[in-house]
Amino acid sequence: MHVFDAILISEVLATIIYTVLGLALFIGCFWFIDKITHFSLEKEIIDEHNNAVAILMGAVAIALAIIIAAVIT
Repeated sequence: MHVFDAILISEVLATIIYTVLGLALFIGCFWFIDKITHFSLEKEIIDEHNNAVAILMGAVAIALAIIIAAVIT
């Protein structure tokens, strides 16, 4: 018996769909946060080397990932 015999095509398809949905939500949330701030996040993090904004966006990324994973599950 092969290892992959128990994997159904529907399970693989569902995994791909949920992955794309999760990534779309994640990117959409980051885009929304970038639009509602009164400064450019990219400029602050890359050009100005603002560590506080980088840490804050990292925390937001972790929080979004947890929320999206909970919703998908």
